[in-house]
Amino acid sequence: MKTVGQPAFRAGQIFDWIYKKRVRDWSDMSNLPKALREWLEETFDLHPTAVVLTKSADDVTDKLLLRLRDASLIETVIIRAPQHGVGVNRSRKTICLSTQVGCAYGCKFCASGLAGWKRDLSAGEIVAQLLEVCAREDQRTPRAKAELASFDNIVVMGMGEPLANYDNLIRALTIANDSQGLGFGARRVTISTSGLIPQILKLADEKLGFRLAISLHGTTNEVREKIMPINRRYPLEQLIPAIRTFSRRHGRMLTLEFILIEDVNDTLDQAERLADIARDLHAHVNLIPYNPVDGLTWHRPSIRRQDRFMAILESRSVSATIRREKGSDIAAACGQLRLKEEAKGSWLDC
Repeated sequence: MKTVGQPAFRAGQIFDWIYKKRVRDWSDMSNLPKALREWLEETFDLHPTAVVLTKSADDVTDKLLLRLRDASLIETVIIRAPQHGVGVNRSRKTICLSTQVGCAYGCKFCASGLAGWKRDLSAGEIVAQLLEVCAREDQRTPRAKAELASFDNIVVMGMGEPLANYDNLIRALTIANDSQGLGFGARRVTISTSGLIPQILKLADEKLGFRLAISLHGTTNEVREKIMPINRRYPLEQLIPAIRTFSRRHGRMLTLEFILIEDVNDTLDQAERLADIARDLHAHVNLIPYNPVDGLTWHRPSIRRQDRFMAILESRSVSATIRREKGSDIAAACGQLRLKEEAKGSWLDC
């Protein structure tokens, strides 16, 4: 504001209109001079995303397919966890954000990278996903005046490798955290990574204490490399010490994500090794039975095999949960809905 000859307090007014009042048009910022509103309209994009398609699953998982200004598609997911004695509108909501259009890392279980990597999202495009959710949820449930965000948790686990778009991601999350933004606590934000060691160590030095989740998916280099090509660059003997460094600096439990794929990583030996790693890192394990993706040949283990794997972790006193399938009827696995809609091409006319 200063650089264009405006008083500094105008910045606070604009933030108030965007994040607290949730206006959808620059012209609605009534306490700003008309000339400033016109300049903002010409200079900045208030809505870099537009909802193309919304799908709701039987398990109250919602997926938003968003179109960017260059016609690229990304996905944002709302995962609801109904609380006992309250309706779905009062359920706890976790927002899963995307950080890239596509993905360059080629994890073998994931649809996000099937069409390759196109580009990073800007900080504004990441924040816009949160505002799209807020606009949607504000209509469902009137928010209390004290609440700025219309959700309870953020997980950066959508399309793309979050730490490969490090600077834009941190800028976006800093805006969400700021008291003039959404005032959203950093400890309610979890960033997931496939294991980019330099960025993990950089994240450990950030002032805001975001939580960390590691997409592990294999407890030996041989198994992990079948699933995650990134392991060839950052093998487990380098990754584990980096995770340990992050954990020690933040002093909080981190999460090991482990997708269970039949006859690939669901063996008893993998379970025992996973227990050893989790205990060493003082980490929580989140088991995720594989969500089938068109074009990929992996299979989800049977419930019996899933439970047997989980039982080994529990017998070793490892904190663990198993995330039963969510959103399969709306193609909720990362990148699935985008690929299907791009193949149809119907979104081009939206």
